[in-house]
Amino acid sequence: MKSICVFCGARSGTRPVYRQSAIALGKLLAEQGIELVWGGGDIGLMGIVADASLESGGRAFGVIPDFMVERELQHRGATEMVVVDSMHTRKAAMADRAEGFIALPGGYGTLDELFEILTWGQLHIHRKPIGLLNVEGFYEPLLAMVRHMVKEGFVKPENLDLFCVGDTPAALLAAMRAWRAPAGDWVPPLSPQQG
Repeated sequence: MKSICVFCGARSGTRPVYRQSAIALGKLLAEQGIELVWGGGDIGLMGIVADASLESGGRAFGVIPDFMVERELQHRGATEMVVVDSMHTRKAAMADRAEGFIALPGGYGTLDELFEILTWGQLHIHRKPIGLLNVEGFYEPLLAMVRHMVKEGFVKPENLDLFCVGDTPAALLAAMRAWRAPAGDWVPPLSPQQG
């Protein structure tokens, strides 16, 4: 993986460990020569992970919607910054640039980006690794919900393999490197009753 898109909050959260994890991830990406692809913001964990990567000699490719530039939320130190017309365009541009995806703790926007990229993986629109940085169990409630969706028949059991989970940046990157895309087609064959 030469580039990883990081989904994360425009806030830093209530505990210092979230900030520390963003710094550790940004540094690790730079140390391993992996370009950071992110939403282009300079606030919250978005700014923290970008600053850590850049300060460690890494590259940071930002994609930001024009309305955020107008509100002066754009990171000024990015290696490269692309301004786009919408949130939809932003997500597509980040996905195109990245060879993998990591979700740090975050809010609605982070989950939106995570679930869209998971859905794209399920549909085989991409075959790139997706990771959850499970900082002190942050994603445990979400993982329980996904297992519940499997149990209730809304998610196929094999789709639990669409993402990796790690407690530290190093463990997560190792799991993502070992990950292999599930085989097969997403579209099930029609049964005679459906045909």
